[in-house]
Amino acid sequence: MNSVELSTVLPRARRHRQLARLCSTIAAKSCSIVSFDVFDTILWRRVPEPTDLFTVLGARLRQSGHCATWVDEAAFRAMRIEAEQAARRACGPDSSEVSLLDIWRKMPLSLFGGASEEELVRAEIDLEREFTVVDPDIADVIELVRENDIPIVLVSDTYFTEDQLSYLLDRPELEALRDARVFRSHEHGRDKASGLWRIVLRELGCSPSQIVHIGDNEVADGRVPGKMGVRTVRYQRIDEDLDRVLRRERDYTGPVCGSLVMGVDPVEGDFGFTSLRAKTVQARPAAPSAAIDTAWRYGAAVLGPVLTGFAEWVAKKACDTGTRVVWCPMREGELLSELVNNAALARGRKVEAKPLWLSRHVVSVAAFASFDPDTVREFVRRSYELTVRQLLSTLGMRPGDVPSLVNRLDDIIDNHEIASQVTRALTEYPHLERRLSATTAAARERLLRALRDSGALDHPELTMVDLGWGGTIQYYLAKVLRLAGVDVVPSGLYLATNERSLRLYQDGLRIEGYLGQAGCPEDVVTALSRSPEVVEQCVNALCGSLLDFDDDGKPLLGPCVGGFDQNAQRRATQEGILAFQEQWHRYVTRAQGNWPDLTGTARHQLGRIMTAALKMPTAAEAGLFSTWQHEDNFGSASVTGLLPEDLLSAVPYLSPNDLDDLHMRDAFWPALLASADPALSAGVRARAAGHIESTVFEPSGEPFHTHLRFRTGDDRWHDGPRQRVRINHNGLSFARLNVEAADITDVSLAIPGRPALVRIDWIEAAVLAGGSPEYQLLRWDEPKDFAGLVFADCRWLGDNFVEFDFPYSAMWLPLAVRAGAPVTSTRVTIAFAMLPRSTSQLERRLPPAPRVARLSGRMREELKARGVRGVAVGAARVLQRQLLGRSDR
Repeated sequence: MNSVELSTVLPRARRHRQLARLCSTIAAKSCSIVSFDVFDTILWRRVPEPTDLFTVLGARLRQSGHCATWVDEAAFRAMRIEAEQAARRACGPDSSEVSLLDIWRKMPLSLFGGASEEELVRAEIDLEREFTVVDPDIADVIELVRENDIPIVLVSDTYFTEDQLSYLLDRPELEALRDARVFRSHEHGRDKASGLWRIVLRELGCSPSQIVHIGDNEVADGRVPGKMGVRTVRYQRIDEDLDRVLRRERDYTGPVCGSLVMGVDPVEGDFGFTSLRAKTVQARPAAPSAAIDTAWRYGAAVLGPVLTGFAEWVAKKACDTGTRVVWCPMREGELLSELVNNAALARGRKVEAKPLWLSRHVVSVAAFASFDPDTVREFVRRSYELTVRQLLSTLGMRPGDVPSLVNRLDDIIDNHEIASQVTRALTEYPHLERRLSATTAAARERLLRALRDSGALDHPELTMVDLGWGGTIQYYLAKVLRLAGVDVVPSGLYLATNERSLRLYQDGLRIEGYLGQAGCPEDVVTALSRSPEVVEQCVNALCGSLLDFDDDGKPLLGPCVGGFDQNAQRRATQEGILAFQEQWHRYVTRAQGNWPDLTGTARHQLGRIMTAALKMPTAAEAGLFSTWQHEDNFGSASVTGLLPEDLLSAVPYLSPNDLDDLHMRDAFWPALLASADPALSAGVRARAAGHIESTVFEPSGEPFHTHLRFRTGDDRWHDGPRQRVRINHNGLSFARLNVEAADITDVSLAIPGRPALVRIDWIEAAVLAGGSPEYQLLRWDEPKDFAGLVFADCRWLGDNFVEFDFPYSAMWLPLAVRAGAPVTSTRVTIAFAMLPRSTSQLERRLPPAPRVARLSGRMREELKARGVRGVAVGAARVLQRQLLGRSDR
């Protein structure tokens, strides 16, 4: 073969490094015979495992009336596996090799509608033909062998006869195999691991070193012939890292499975996802670090299939409705538009996707047109963790424009009280309303100019393509266009939408989701909308989010989140996504219209892939994403790590059920937090796989709760949040409770919510106090910290032990005293161990710590909070109580 011909094969073969070396050996004619394994080398099946094809066969036989209707796909699969094992056992000690007819003779034919054994064998062979796919890289190698006039042999462990195998291999791209000599385990009564290779070498009559063999099995295609001197090439299908990904998908059970049976669609198998992911991963480029390699793999094996399906669905939806252009809001739009354009080209659909600069923040400001108190308050409350100064800036106002807020500019809008105060200040005078109206109208005009310049308003419908969740951009954009009198209606095609999207339906807007719509199926939509940050960060362009447009309609962007390493990893993830899509489209193109599409039931399989990845990240994925950061992207400069550092110390106290209770402000991705503890991660996986029930982590008997109440500056107590008390694999418990109010002074904690002896390992309260924008961390973890607290219907026993007598028994934390100012919001975390006591009150109560220890602890608290004068006042108060007590006697 000349160098020009070799150069056309090698670039494709280099997708797999072993194939590149094989091609060089063939081109140099440094071998006399090239041997190929058949299954999972020349041909692969569109199912994860060979036995998964029986699931499809069972469904087909039922549909055609050739199988009893009460034999479902799972039962048929089990029967077919058992029949093969029975046939092999019947062969005797000398050989376990059987034919397909031998296997069907062990099946109960009475269940198959009078069909003969031969007819059933033919049905299975036809299905094998339909579901087996030629590997194009191996086909290129075979063609290279033919061009170099090197003999080809096939060595296969198979129960197919020669005619059946020839039928499966009769493909135009395998023309070079017509004259190949075939060695089948069924024919010779020996498989490759137990004697077939000796027969091959004897009948070929050549030195083992003259043969090069390629196959996927480490033992049968590698170790056994290698010991005999055959040069072997391992065409590995699934490596250890990918196997972990596939196992978590097999383990995952949930409503996202839809029509799947054991993870396999009874009509289309797994659509080729397993093999194509394996091929893509095996052909990955060399990575400069383990993190880059993990990121690339995540793109190729998880997001690649999901987004390839999404892009194919978008292109078909647009084509079916006659939509020639779809618009992909930035920052996701750069990658999504490329994926959609690739999908449209591969399927011959005349659809074009274009990026479009939009953001939730920009459209919400532009849609702000009604300035009554309720509307303004709603807008202000959306500005989570913005300071008053930042909020005014987003509205185009200077501090002096609202004089009543001058002393609150650096206060964070973190509670209803300050939100109401800001609302009153903004709506107090007509001139402020006019100023707000002018500011938001100008923002609206800048947005409309950018939309007109892009061409997005050239047609009556503006179809947007985005990851989705609540459809916020579409919702506010529709308001903007109505306010401006623009006769264009935005519609949306999204990866998934949650229940918040219902407001778009009520507005009559078209909104559709690929993996899920309006919160259904609950499992996949909840997983995506609960932990969207990793998907968003993987898909986003490497730039800051859109803050505004200038007067010429050009985008004004914020800073790009993440450092050099994170952005390099994000880029690698996107390259992996595109690599899988390229692999998928190779088969779409070669099949000339006969390749499965991903717009229908494939969504069940892809939902399973995505949900399993979000709920059960591998250790390598957790190590990668734990270093990533994510910004708020709603006008705030807030940047937070995907792995919350403040919760790492609480991991030994968490149960899988506690992870469900964490608010998004506590942890973006609870499953990522679980990966910090192998036992916790194992519990999460076992629960997700259905191996254990959630109740395993709940104490027996009636449920009880940690209850927080808080006192405000007017000396009134208020009910706060509650959280179920659980006991994890370490016998430990955890509670996290968030509360906000204008001037919190103290919180009361009924920690066990029932009579119990409690060891309190530590309590942390992250507080915003005195108008400071920075969280202050208060901690109680030593005996001296507990000694100075107030205990209501409970007793400090010394060290860090407290006995709670009643469900309402509580200890008080003096937040304002410790923080030095009234608190506006707090996040209280409690790590404890609990020994429940009888609710009958008949058990003997333990004695409290010595009085002197409690008094000295109280004095330390007074000294820390109020200085020497405070100690004197406290001592006088104690003395007064003692004197009053004596006079009573």
